[in-house]
Amino acid sequence: MNLNKLLPLFLFLPLGACSSVGYGDPDAVETINIDYGSTDLQGFAAKMVESMNTAPSLNYFEHPGKSQDKRVVVYFGGIDNATSEHIDTGSIRDSIQTSLLKGGKFRFVSGKPGQQEIGDQVAFQQGSGRVDPTQAKAFGRQLGADVVVYGTLRSIEKHKGRSLESGGMKTDDVYYKFTLQCDSIETAEVLWMEEKELRKTAKTGLFGG
Repeated sequence: MNLNKLLPLFLFLPLGACSSVGYGDPDAVETINIDYGSTDLQGFAAKMVESMNTAPSLNYFEHPGKSQDKRVVVYFGGIDNATSEHIDTGSIRDSIQTSLLKGGKFRFVSGKPGQQEIGDQVAFQQGSGRVDPTQAKAFGRQLGADVVVYGTLRSIEKHKGRSLESGGMKTDDVYYKFTLQCDSIETAEVLWMEEKELRKTAKTGLFGG
């Protein structure tokens, strides 16, 4: 085998084997590609948090069974993914609920995962014989939610192939609309509703894939 021919290959091997790992700013604008990303999540969540915090219809909620704390008790339901992408809409819900809870205007009751964990723990405290009976918790004391919050994320995608008219450019366009609403559990009245729209466009040249 000719070693002179193999030498250039060995020279390039270190370059191909190199890699780097680093931390970035989680709040920085993400522009790696046109797909749904962290910047979109943060934008959707921020809009909904601001709108809910300033909604007059959600300032307080009167009910005979409530104590002096008249803050609205919220059950946060699901967010339906009606896009063609595999999007974890639970992350949007978590971001919104975390910000609202920190703000202190709303109270929240546990969702399905939390209720399962609570149920397991109540069963353990009541039936295992390991917990002091005077401290064992029982069902029947949970807060009753005043409202349920739920929503939908939708998208419209458009693609335009390369042509002489476009100078060989390929265009991909995606439009997102995130809608969230809050309904009274007792009356089914829609008390609040908000939407956030955004559009992302990517243009790719002849050698861009």
